[in-house]
Order: sequence, then C-alpha cells, then structure tokens
Amino acid sequence: MKKIGLLLVISCVIYSCSTGSEVTKASVSEQSLKSHIEVLSSDDFLGRKPFTDGETKTINYLREQFETIGLEPGNGNSYFQEVPMVELTALPSETMTISGGKSDVVLNVSEDFVAYTEKVEALSSIESSELVFAGYGIVAPEYGWNDYEGLDVKGKTVVVLVNDPGFASGDSTFFKGETMTYYGRWTYKYEEAARQGAAGCLIIHETVPAGYPWLVVRNSWSGASLYLDSSNDSFQSDIIGWITRDAAIKIFEASGKDMKNYGEMSRSRDFKPFSLGLNATVSVANEIKRDVSKNVIAKITGSKKPDEYIIYSAHWDHLGIGPAIASDSIYNGAHDNATGIATMLGIAEAFSKSTPPERTVIFLAVTAEEQGLLGSKHYAENPIYPVEKTVANINMDGITYIGPMKDLTIIGYGQSELEDLAEELAKEQGRYIIPDQESGKGYFFRSDHFNFAKVGIPALYASGSYEHMSKGVEFYKEKNLEYLSTQYHRPQDEYDPETWVFDGMALDGQLMYNVGWRLANSEIWPRWKEGSEFKAIRESGSN
Repeated sequence: MKKIGLLLVISCVIYSCSTGSEVTKASVSEQSLKSHIEVLSSDDFLGRKPFTDGETKTINYLREQFETIGLEPGNGNSYFQEVPMVELTALPSETMTISGGKSDVVLNVSEDFVAYTEKVEALSSIESSELVFAGYGIVAPEYGWNDYEGLDVKGKTVVVLVNDPGFASGDSTFFKGETMTYYGRWTYKYEEAARQGAAGCLIIHETVPAGYPWLVVRNSWSGASLYLDSSNDSFQSDIIGWITRDAAIKIFEASGKDMKNYGEMSRSRDFKPFSLGLNATVSVANEIKRDVSKNVIAKITGSKKPDEYIIYSAHWDHLGIGPAIASDSIYNGAHDNATGIATMLGIAEAFSKSTPPERTVIFLAVTAEEQGLLGSKHYAENPIYPVEKTVANINMDGITYIGPMKDLTIIGYGQSELEDLAEELAKEQGRYIIPDQESGKGYFFRSDHFNFAKVGIPALYASGSYEHMSKGVEFYKEKNLEYLSTQYHRPQDEYDPETWVFDGMALDGQLMYNVGWRLANSEIWPRWKEGSEFKAIRESGSN
C-alpha cells in the first residue's frame, strides 16, 4: 500500500518510571526526516533499484547512517544480509489452447491471459493438463472451508476465483465480509495450488473483487521480474497466471456445464470442486539472470532481555530508471518509500538518545519490496533473530508529507493487539484510530509486515491516512487522489521543498517510536486476535 501518513516533533522527555528511576525518552527530528529524504530521493540515487548503482549508494548510505547514529551491526559483524535473487524474463507462448470440447478454445497472450513461472528453468509448460474448477482455491480451517477437500489435482491445472467468499456476500461475519483475508490474495492461491500438487493455477480476473483492472495484470505480469533464488523449492507449479472473465466464460461454455452463477455457486458451503472435462496447453520460456541484493540491518541490544526483539522495517528500494514520463526517467520514490526509510532512521536516532531499551530493538531496511516483498520474505524465511523470540514488527511504508493527521489508519484492523496499544498512544497525541477505508483491496498483504505475519509475528502497519488535523477528510482525499493519479510509481514521485512539510511525518514517526519503546520496556507479548489467519501460526510456536 502506498498512501500518505505523518509525525510531530516532541522534545526529549524526562520522567519517572514505576521503579522511580529516571528514564530518558527522545523524539523524532523533522530536520532529520527532511535531510534523509532529500538524499535518498535525489537523482544521484537513480531510483534505488536492486542490482544497480542506485542500490550500492543506498545500502552504503544506510550503513553509514546506522554507524553514525551509534547502532550495532545487526547480522554478526555486518550491517548487511545477502538476499540471493533471480531475474526471470518470461516469454509465454502466443496462445493457450483449451482442448476437449466440441472445438478448441484458443486464448491470446496479453489479451486473454498472462502466464509465467517461478521455476528457475529455461522452459516450463503444461501439456494437455486437465482443468479443474476449484472455486476460490482456499483451505481455511478457521473458517471451516476447504475447496480442495476430496480432490486430487496432482498434475492438473486449477482454475480459481480472485478474492475470497466473503466479498460481495452481504454477510460481514462470512470470512471477513468485504475485508479481504489472506486467502483472497493471488499469492496465496498460487501457493495453495502448489501445495496441492497442481501443475498449473489460473486465476479468473474480475476488476471489482481484484481491486484493479486487467491492464494492471497485463503490465505487472509481463517481462522481467525478480524472485528469491529458491530453485530447490518443491512447492512450485509449472505454470501460474491469470485469465480474463471473458476467457473464463469461453472455457466454461466449452465445458458444457452451467456456470452462469459460478461466483455464487463457489460461495456456497455445499460447493464441490469438479473437472471441467477440458485440457490446457501453454508454455513459458525464461531468460535467467542471478544476482545478490542486500537487506540492511542494525540493532540496539537490550539491557535486560537482549534475546527478545522488536523489529522496525521499511523498504529501501524503488523502480530505478524506466520509461520517460514528461521527459523524466528516474523513478525517485520520494514518498514510496524514502519517507518510510527516513522515518525508521529518525526512530533509530531517537532510540539512540533514549535510555537503553530492556529488549533488543532491530532496524531492518529491506530490498525488493516493489518486486513482491522479497527482502522481507527472505528475512522471514532466514531470520537472523528467532521468530519465537520476536515480540512484534512495526512497518513503515509511505508516510505523509502534507501535514499532521487526526487519524491513525490501521491496515488490517482487527488482526492483533498491537492496534490496541497504538490506539492508547494515539489518544495521547489527540488522535483516533480507524480501520482502513479500502479493506477490500487487501492492503494488509501488500507491504513488508505481511511476511512477518506469515510466520506468526504480530505486525503493525499504520499511518495517518484519512483526516487532516486542520483541513479535514476531503483535503486528504484530494491530495491522495492527486498522488495516486500523477505520482505513484512515476518519475513524478519526487521531493518538493515548496510543498512538503514534516510535522505530520514526525507525528506518525513519534507514535511508531512510542509503540516500540513501550514494547521494548515491558513484558507485553501482543497476540493475534480471534479470527486472524495468523493466530494459529503464532500459538503453534510459542508465547
């Protein structure tokens, strides 16, 4: 998610803790935020894309800042964690052929389908692979839901719907109603199909439940993409991809089955998956390039409980140099995500000026968020600090530069007890918390905190994103729409000294600092709430 959020500079506070000893608690500096953003979003940093000179400049800058602040290396004697990645340039066959009906259905690449593979192979394909309609393609024990129950899809290709059964059901208690769960994300559907042994998985695209038009699918899943170099991963299908709704209707018609109400049918608890009696053939050739990017990590060791950890995260990468728009080809990523990295550095500096925390505080700047949350995924799968000893993750992605906000919008509201702590501390700033107003778009699953959640670590992702402190709701909506329509993922996402202000950014930063400081100096182990998809993962491990 890329929205606008914020932070207020408060002078260092000296107060007495419950033991009566004096404790120093510091603040986040507006000037520090400004200086970091000016540097990180400058043309000199070339849009901060992994595997470029922009990466080298960025990670060295972050290391130098951590050293200057006085933080220790976070990975043994190093400030870096290597992230091996592979770039696959997918070249799908021009057509996908669906056979087995009265006549073949021929789908055209880009127009009707996109196909790719995460397998690090020169050629991957499905040949006359049986098509099985598996509804939403979900196995969710906590909701009593299993679209694969009694179904053997080994070597077959599953066709599934986007989002989850709660969407458009009219029932807020069914899954999470209009709020997308993890099971509604396209990434989950591919992962589950692979776990089931499917050779292929095709998601039927529909604009409203997906939250974006076919154009986004066509552009995002074409050409070169980065993946973690996990060529030994056994849970990968040969072909994954998307088909348009019109293409799905052609397939359903060819199957001879009555599929007019396939969405409503799949939403029923009586739904049973079934073979379409058709076979699919398509191939993907890959150009393969390997390289290593880096996460940057630093820490402040806890004074009393050094083996318990709070992790702050933000992604340092953006899109580098790309197609020119208005004669500019450097995608600077000032808001996305120089603001998040600057805020994390500001929080790190505040911690360094405070009384040493009782628990260890980690600052993790991750790579390749824009390519699929890859840096945080690598950390979660290869943690430097034990997952079961990690108290919480606090993530920052896109912090506001338009002034202080009255709200604190919680992405993934209702997920964990961290939001209760955030609400308490927001009230101290004269603010209120509010759920994400576009929860159906699944923003909780679209930034780096998600990979911490997937391994059970409670994660907070929040920022001021609804009501400007003095100019109201409509002002924020207008500014956010302007950003999304003219700057987001464009070269125009640049720092503007004439319009950017930092008091709001400091307000959000101070709040995130306060949350981390409270966790770092207490016995609190925040839990996932009832109904969270991640509750069972945490409880099966510890705490």
